[in-house]
Amino acid sequence: MSRVMRQLRRTLTALLTAGLVLATPVAAAPAAAVPGRTAPAPQAPTGRITWHPCTDAGFPGMQCGTMRVPVDWSRPRGAQLDLALVRRKADDPARRQGTLLLNDGAGGSSIEQLRLATRNGFPDIAGAMTRRFDIVAVDPRGVGHSTPIRCSEPLKPAGVSYFPKSRAAFGKLVAHNRTFARDCLRRNGPLVAHVDLTSTARDIEAVRTGLGVRRLNWYGIHYSTLLGRTYAALFPGRLRTMTLDTALDDTTSPLTRIVKETAGAEEAFHRFAAWCAKSEQCALKGHDVAAEYDALVARADRTPVPVAGGTHRPLTGEDIRGATQDYLNIKSVTWPALAKAIVKAQAGDVTDFTVDPDGTLDPVQVLVPACLDNARPVRTFEQADRLRKSLAVRAPHLGGAVRSWTALAGCLGWPVPAKLVQAGRLISGAPPALVIQSTHQALAPHAAGSAMAAQLPGSVVLSREGDDYSMFLLSPCVRAATNRYLTDRVLPAPGTVCTN
Repeated sequence: MSRVMRQLRRTLTALLTAGLVLATPVAAAPAAAVPGRTAPAPQAPTGRITWHPCTDAGFPGMQCGTMRVPVDWSRPRGAQLDLALVRRKADDPARRQGTLLLNDGAGGSSIEQLRLATRNGFPDIAGAMTRRFDIVAVDPRGVGHSTPIRCSEPLKPAGVSYFPKSRAAFGKLVAHNRTFARDCLRRNGPLVAHVDLTSTARDIEAVRTGLGVRRLNWYGIHYSTLLGRTYAALFPGRLRTMTLDTALDDTTSPLTRIVKETAGAEEAFHRFAAWCAKSEQCALKGHDVAAEYDALVARADRTPVPVAGGTHRPLTGEDIRGATQDYLNIKSVTWPALAKAIVKAQAGDVTDFTVDPDGTLDPVQVLVPACLDNARPVRTFEQADRLRKSLAVRAPHLGGAVRSWTALAGCLGWPVPAKLVQAGRLISGAPPALVIQSTHQALAPHAAGSAMAAQLPGSVVLSREGDDYSMFLLSPCVRAATNRYLTDRVLPAPGTVCTN
């Protein structure tokens, strides 16, 4: 065992057994330790949510809350963290039917998703969802306004590639990942080892108890479809309804998932390029969009393109490819934004490729849970190189730069063991779910909806023709079906396809 690995293991062991108190104010970073002061004794979680009127203008008339939960649910009196919540009370309290828990994907702030939805007219168009249900957004542990994971090392600094083409580059990636992990462990303590699906699902049960409700209604987007399934398996009978938007399929091998996601993202890029060449909404109308994108990527790989103001390191073509997938998620919004980002980058400023299009994702808070929730089938340069070359053939434009590849490459050498959930078995005690799946989507293939539904007896896949995720805001047909399911627990007929 190398000296670096021995040191990592010693660091991990020390941090995981330390009685560190991680509770922080909402939206605040963890406080630094003060030399000479004795840390307060850890307290057991109270099970109560402390509510107060939100002072943030983005949440008019809503309540903001916090509750304490254990970092490690097997040690309930050990280190604690804060969960942050925002609650929007039902508009028609006399006909209120319950509480709907809103969950964004891993690394995404559900609270910021609620802000974004509210800003885009969600309360006015939601119908029964906001009239008859309290909406509660909870930021998962390690994310956003809950006790967040913060690391000072860059996730992927200059000179480190997630697509290494030599043993030296592969070794450099692994060494950096270990340095990054060591920094995260030092700054966040045991939380880094407990942001897995199972720990987060136990938090949701604590939230349910704190809300004082017998059963929750679930709306999960993308990765939170897996969280909803995990919660349903751990706590049968605690969900009244489950709406799963853009479901993921973790029943196959990790390598199969990467290949399928790569194919879906590449198809989405082709659809974007075809739309862009003809649409008045595209800043590249009339151009060979794919060729110009490829030229931009090649140019950036030769000479990284700067960010205006020097607020971020210059980006390589690999960086641009890695940022593209999230720009393919919502045709009416992010496709025009991607075209503008390409034009801006062609002019010498890649700023738009340094930020998430909807502003609710923190890349570090995406990666750290992924290192716990995903198996690690690649351990050598030879394995990584074979997969890289295979993806390049399948995806000549994006080259396989998708989230599942980032999780694989970014977790190489990660010192904390994965904590995998069992996938694929039938879940008893769960309600029949409404699984909403686009026919074309950059994050998840349409077939993933059927794979999720098969685990939840009685569930139905509602297909939506198009390229979007988070479809409740975008599709009147999806809204109508979702609200009928929420109020009456009636699912659409199998095979139903929404075209608007």
